[in-house]
Amino acid sequence: MKSYSEAYKEAGVDITAGYRSVELMKQYVAQTMTAGVVSGLGGFGGLFELPAGYRKPVLVSGTDGVGTKLKLSFLLEKYDTVGIDCVAMCVNDVICCGAKPLFFLDYIACGRNVPERIAEIVKGVAAGCVQAGSALIGGETAEMPGFYPEDEYDLAGFSVGIVEKDRIIDNRAMQAGDVILALPSSGVHSNGFSLVRRVFDIDHITREEAERPIEALGGRGLGETLLTPTMIYVKPVLSLLERVSVKGISHITGGGFYENIPRSIPDGLGAEIRMKEVRVLPIFRLIQERGGISTRDMYNTYNMGVGMSVVVPKESEAEALRILRESGVEAYRLGEITVSEEKLRLL
Repeated sequence: MKSYSEAYKEAGVDITAGYRSVELMKQYVAQTMTAGVVSGLGGFGGLFELPAGYRKPVLVSGTDGVGTKLKLSFLLEKYDTVGIDCVAMCVNDVICCGAKPLFFLDYIACGRNVPERIAEIVKGVAAGCVQAGSALIGGETAEMPGFYPEDEYDLAGFSVGIVEKDRIIDNRAMQAGDVILALPSSGVHSNGFSLVRRVFDIDHITREEAERPIEALGGRGLGETLLTPTMIYVKPVLSLLERVSVKGISHITGGGFYENIPRSIPDGLGAEIRMKEVRVLPIFRLIQERGGISTRDMYNTYNMGVGMSVVVPKESEAEALRILRESGVEAYRLGEITVSEEKLRLL
């Protein structure tokens, strides 16, 4: 017997739309399957078998959402990229511990389940999982009429990774003279959008205005630029970890340089960064100019063009840069570790 409830549909929830969403998304989910996946879609839980070869495996988890960047998705009616952001915000945190992401689950809450839209969102989630080498083994779509507007949704998820216990990245081996490398960002990523929306009045502009080319952005529209997906650093960093001693990794998210770089630095040491070395992206200059925002606040809110920082021994700098560049990441030297009571100094 087919599952169907006329009363529930009259209340605003069409459960058959949920079944249709699952059917549409299966083609994307299938692209993420890895050797450890035990279950398929449709069960009450996602099953994943831990890989062999670990002596003392430690599981590492991370969870996050996309935040108010979704307002750009609503405005431009583009739904297939924000899923990449959702995955990125989780797996980029997990990799900071040196952990390889194993699997991912998403959660989509919406005012009305439009199967084609849900499938487009999951298409992006799957694309992010492929970039991270992670399996998408489950998720949840919640139709919540009266709670969310019909054409809006929220998106969150979580990742679980694995690392050998004695290979967990911590800061115990860090010392003065170590080098800080910058891994460039693709743009604003998924943080600071409440300020972005205020600066550009996103909640009140039209789609046409959002798509209008801007010379300062190289002819790209504001909407396209801001909706650029978050960079996923998993595979380049895993490649680096195989060949170089990495002493600390910071994912530059909300709170910018000031909040995130110090998180990977032990007491008694500090990061000394020369601001002239930071390859600031045009979108950040535009945000600062339009919003009249201080440089201090910019570096305490945005990644400014640096999505991740990695600390390596000075003697490994050239090798680390070569490995990252071979992986498609144009990394560069950002600063160095010094003896300091200040965790961060921007010079």
